[in-house]
Amino acid sequence: MAWADVAAFLPLILLVVVFFGVMYFFMVRPQRRRQQEHNELIEGLKRGDRVITAGGIYGEIDYIDEETVVLNLEGGGKLRVLKNSIVRKQSESE
Repeated sequence: MAWADVAAFLPLILLVVVFFGVMYFFMVRPQRRRQQEHNELIEGLKRGDRVITAGGIYGEIDYIDEETVVLNLEGGGKLRVLKNSIVRKQSESE
């Protein structure tokens, strides 16, 4: 293959490299940041924290296990959920 043939594909190769670079900075990198923030949230949970689960359940942490959390609900009930299903802590105004 001659150098002229390779030079004809150079713009296409550059376009593909730029495309993957843009994909990384707009999709992969923010997802990794969100995952890291979620892992920090999960690791920082403690008894008494008021949290919200992915299903929209509000509760206060009563017990924390390796993979699960027991929540006290407003009605007096308890519910065991996976740690990963907790999406955020409640703010004071909620």
